[in-house]
Amino acid sequence: MSGDEPLLPARVHRPSDLLRLLIGVAAVVLLLAVAAFAQNTTTGLEHDISKGTDQAPDLLIKLAGLVSSIAVLLVPVAFAIERLIKRDGLRIADGVLAAVLAHGVTLATDLWVARSAPGTIRDALTQPQPGDALTDPVHGYLAPVIAYMTAVGMARRPRWRIVLWVVLLLDAFAMLVGGYTTPFSIALTVLIGWTVAYGTLYAVGSPNVRPTGQHLMAGLRHVGFRPVAAMRTEEGPESVDQSDRGRRYLVSLEDGPPLDVTVVDREQQAQGFFYRLWRRFTLRSITQRRSIQSLRQALEQEALLAYAAIAAGANAPKLIATSELGPDAVMLVYEHIGGRSLDAMEDEEITDELLRGAWQQVRALQSRRIAHRRLTGDAILVDRSGAVFVTDLRGGEIAAGDLILRMDVAQLLTTTGLRVGAERAVSGALAVLGPDAVADCLPLLQPIALSRSTRATLRRLARERSQRERDAVLEASQAAKQARTQEPGGATPAGDRKAVRKSLRTEKQAEKRAIDDALEEAREEDMLAQIRRQVLLIRPQAPVEPVRLERIKPRTLISFIAGSIAAYFLISQVTEADFGAVVEQAEWGWVAAALGFSALSYVAAAMSLLGFVPERVPFGRTVLAQVAGSFVKIVAPAAVGGVALNTRFLQRAGVRPGLAVASVGASQLFGLGCHILLLALFGYLTGTERTPDSLTPSRTVIAGLLTVAVLVLIVTAVPLLRKFVVTRVRSLFAGVVPRMLDVVQRPQKLVTGIGGMLLLTGLFVLCLDASIRAFSGPGVPHLSYASVAVVFLAGNALGSAAPTPGGMGAVEGALTLGLIAVGLPKEVAAPAVLLYRVLTLWLPVLPGWICFNQLTRKGEL
Repeated sequence: MSGDEPLLPARVHRPSDLLRLLIGVAAVVLLLAVAAFAQNTTTGLEHDISKGTDQAPDLLIKLAGLVSSIAVLLVPVAFAIERLIKRDGLRIADGVLAAVLAHGVTLATDLWVARSAPGTIRDALTQPQPGDALTDPVHGYLAPVIAYMTAVGMARRPRWRIVLWVVLLLDAFAMLVGGYTTPFSIALTVLIGWTVAYGTLYAVGSPNVRPTGQHLMAGLRHVGFRPVAAMRTEEGPESVDQSDRGRRYLVSLEDGPPLDVTVVDREQQAQGFFYRLWRRFTLRSITQRRSIQSLRQALEQEALLAYAAIAAGANAPKLIATSELGPDAVMLVYEHIGGRSLDAMEDEEITDELLRGAWQQVRALQSRRIAHRRLTGDAILVDRSGAVFVTDLRGGEIAAGDLILRMDVAQLLTTTGLRVGAERAVSGALAVLGPDAVADCLPLLQPIALSRSTRATLRRLARERSQRERDAVLEASQAAKQARTQEPGGATPAGDRKAVRKSLRTEKQAEKRAIDDALEEAREEDMLAQIRRQVLLIRPQAPVEPVRLERIKPRTLISFIAGSIAAYFLISQVTEADFGAVVEQAEWGWVAAALGFSALSYVAAAMSLLGFVPERVPFGRTVLAQVAGSFVKIVAPAAVGGVALNTRFLQRAGVRPGLAVASVGASQLFGLGCHILLLALFGYLTGTERTPDSLTPSRTVIAGLLTVAVLVLIVTAVPLLRKFVVTRVRSLFAGVVPRMLDVVQRPQKLVTGIGGMLLLTGLFVLCLDASIRAFSGPGVPHLSYASVAVVFLAGNALGSAAPTPGGMGAVEGALTLGLIAVGLPKEVAAPAVLLYRVLTLWLPVLPGWICFNQLTRKGEL
């Protein structure tokens, strides 16, 4: 008997350990927050416990302390001896490492509480002792013991778990009644030990207890089979959707046909945990299975679905046996089918009959309200006779709702459409399900409703389509330019200049038409749009409005978290400033100047955009579009809203979509370059201000340059990062650089664009400087323009990178910290930044809304 099994890793990093680590850290933070802000609660709790334990006999307290002190050391030693006898020394080593780390964390926590922690935390974690001494905030021996016992897995063994909890409770009772600790100290000790243990297990990995092929052979013999050989059937890397489906084996028997065996262990159960948790949190109206099922639940669910699918009349593998393979794995034994999956077949082999066979299985499942939930290419199996089977039913559901069933139809339509095209995929579905059932899935035909691997394929195809469109535009542009250069030319009399200009306009128009024709020929619909169009040919009145499946979007969640953190920081800074006195001493002339600089910035913004647009665009409307951008910034991140609005405005002004995107991209690229150069220049000047006799730059500039150099080295050294950057830069240069070359040929446009960028930056710097001077009373040091410029450029960069609308929170925090760092008092920096943000972000919202509505009503946005 033999087994073909690849070598398994000695250690695995379990997502469940990481989750417990994060929960432990959050619990520690919450406990310290309660101790810091709920002083009355902690004091009352300690008083109640002290009052309740005063009646305890002194002899009992001493006896409990003696027994617990001895047992808390003997129990771990006894467990270690048992593990060593059973040759499980790796767990003991993990436990010792966790204990050492927990002791280090304990010492660090004690030092922090004694020297730096707020008084409320110190009072909640310590008890006064004679001689002005305090008890230890964290027990130096109990936390390592808890970390050790958690890391070695004592809690998973019932008898040892009971002994463990009895010893811990007895020790805590003795120390609490004796006045050597507090309830919060005990809780913090347990949390530190528990958290450090799981952090250690996740960092070094847990011993791999996956069953091997030999364990599988023994398990098959245990349920009555006589196996000869077992061979893994996975031919390549598993897809992201199937990473938790289990390991599959082809088992040969002494007598009888072979078997297909699936082995599911705890490690594969945990794979994809965070993805499933995120989907469960963000998607609504969709039943999601538990993020982590027990092995027994997984076994029962797959067995139930296998029997239900066959009872519904679908072709599915027949389950003939199940069994446990030790405490950490189970196996499911199926009759062998043979054949190939849809993913393993060539496109030419996928016939219309095969497509109808796949849809017949879906119809049979849905007739009994069974949802598959994973109808990807590797879940459709075709045997040697051409019969179609549905496999991998483990993630399915019984008694499924209409929404889930329609998602299955949308998923299989997309899966088959990616292989044979939208027309054949829709025809196969119509032939089996009928037009009504197919049309009902259109609202679910959206990426979020599809499987993870399908979404990845759609994104890859979208990138390929965009690249083909860019290549077509570039080829058409180059062909037009070559044709123009090959035309005969000669000296032109002065009187024919008007004719020359007319000829140039004609050539430009011809080039524009050629590019438009090439773009139109290269433009392709995405697969979902093609499927939708084919279905609408049959049912024109079918609903196409997508069903909202997302409860919350990732960007919204990130914006909320970032905004909350920034708001907390800003409020903490604002509350410490005496605004009444500051406002009374404000110089309103500087406030008016700051308002004027803010208003002029929209003129500069229009110049910076039009300088990179060779076509004629009305300047006044462009200024109104920039004012409208003030309204858009409130509902979109700073780096996204303005780009989308400017692109839309240029398209409505008559600029072709591709060239509009390229113009805005060229403006952004030049703006980024100017931003970096100005930041380096002003940083250099800031350093020379402190040492006027030398030209030595500041340490901040040197540190920034070194940081950039290190990042460049990291990007070039890591292949994945290098490929990502090269791909993005190549796509950027493919569309933007030709546009930049067109602008360079017009010096007036180039001067307008670059001059507008410099003017825009200068006006914002002057606005911030005027805001500072408005609150700078006597005795407040005046900052140089170079220092203010450095603070503005750094804060603006952080605001552009922040996911919050208008960079809210990030800009305020960065500007306030920057001004304080360059020597401005906090009482002046906070109101100055608030005034600057009111003038540049909040005050223009109403005019921006008016301009936005006006331009939209006129069809210019």
